[in-house]
Amino acid sequence: MSNMNVAAGRRSRWGLFVAPILVVILAVAWSCFWFYAASQAETAADAWRAQEAKSGRIYDCAKRSIAGFPFRFEIQCSGASVSLVSQNASKTPFTAKLDNILVVAQVYDPKLVIAEFSAPATLTDGVTQNTFLVNWSKGRSSVVGLPSVPDRASIVFDDPSLNRLDGSVQVPLARAKQVELHGRLADGSPADHPVIETVLHVAQGSIQGVHPLLAEPFEADTRAKVTGLSDLAPKPWPQRFREIQAAGGHIEIVQSRIQQGEMIAVAAGTLGLSANGRLDGELQMTVAGLERVIPALGIEKMLEEGVPQATLDRVAPGVKSQDLTNLFGALDRAVPGLGKVIRQNANAGVAAGINSIGTESTLEGKKARSFPLKFVDGAVLLGPVKVGQIPPLY
Repeated sequence: MSNMNVAAGRRSRWGLFVAPILVVILAVAWSCFWFYAASQAETAADAWRAQEAKSGRIYDCAKRSIAGFPFRFEIQCSGASVSLVSQNASKTPFTAKLDNILVVAQVYDPKLVIAEFSAPATLTDGVTQNTFLVNWSKGRSSVVGLPSVPDRASIVFDDPSLNRLDGSVQVPLARAKQVELHGRLADGSPADHPVIETVLHVAQGSIQGVHPLLAEPFEADTRAKVTGLSDLAPKPWPQRFREIQAAGGHIEIVQSRIQQGEMIAVAAGTLGLSANGRLDGELQMTVAGLERVIPALGIEKMLEEGVPQATLDRVAPGVKSQDLTNLFGALDRAVPGLGKVIRQNANAGVAAGINSIGTESTLEGKKARSFPLKFVDGAVLLGPVKVGQIPPLY
C-alpha cells in the first residue's frame, strides 16, 4: 500500500512540472518564430526597396532597427530619404528627407501595416533647386494587403504646412487643419487591369502667395476613379500615364465639393489624356455664391493699375498689357470718364459673362449657376474663354 502511494506521489509531482515545461517549450518556439519572421521582414523590405529602385524610386535609411517582441514587429527607420531618379536625366528631380519612420505590423495580422512619420520633411526639387519644408503635428498611414500589392491604403496628416525656403527665411505656401487621402482597389486585380478609387479630404485648407482669395480657408472633398491601368507594379509615372492613354483610360471625378465661406462649388465629369499627354475632357460645375467671389478677384483694381501680362496670356492670349492700357487712355480722351466707368464695371461685366455661359440652378438650397469646364489638350476653358494651361503629364 505504501509503495502505491509513493508511485502516485511521484506521478503527481511530475504533473506539476508538465505545464511549466510546455510553457518554456512554447516560449522558445515562439521566440524562434518571431526572430525568423523578423529576419524575413527585413529581407522582404530589402527586396521591396530593390524593386522600387528599378522604377526610379530610391528609399534609404541612415539607421534601421527592428523590435516589438513578442507580439508585433516595429521597424524603425532613422534618417529616412526618398529620391525620384529620372531615367533620362543626370539630375535627381526630387528628394525628400525626414527624421524618422516607424512601421508597425502585428504578428497575427502581418498584412496590415501602420506607419507613423516624424516631422519635419525637407523636399528638394533637383531641377529648379528649390527647397521646401513640410511640417505636421501627426502623420500616419495604413496599408492593407502587404507584402503583395496593397488592396487599400490611407495617409493622414494633422496640421500640415508647406513652406518654401528662401535662404533662412520660410515663405508660407499652403496649410490645412487636416489632409486625408484614401485609396482602394475597386475592380479588377492588382496584376490585371485594376480600377482604383481615391478619396481626398482637405479641412480648413489655404494657399498663400497666389491670390488673397485662395488664402481664405476652404473645405474640399473629392472622390475619383482611375481606369486604364495595366497593373499596379511599381513603374515611373510617365510610363503609367502613357499606359492609361494607350488603353483609353480616364480619371472619373465621381464627386467633388469645395466650400469657402458662402461660396459652394460641386463638379463631376471625366478627364482623359491626349496623345501629347495633356488633359482632355469636361467637368460639369455648379457654383453657389459666385457673385461674392468675383469682386474678390480684384479685376477692377487690375484694370486701374494695369493687367499683368502673365494674366492676359492666360485669359486673352495675344492681347498686350500696354495695348489695354492705351485703350483705356484713348477712351478717357475721347469721352472723359469712359475708361474709368468701364474699369469700375469690370466685375459686373465678368459676372454677366459667366451668367451668359451657364444656366440657372440650385445648390444646397441656394441660387447657383451651372456651366461646363472644358479641358482641350491641356487648355482650360470656361465657355469660350481660356482660363489656364496645364503642362503635359509625360
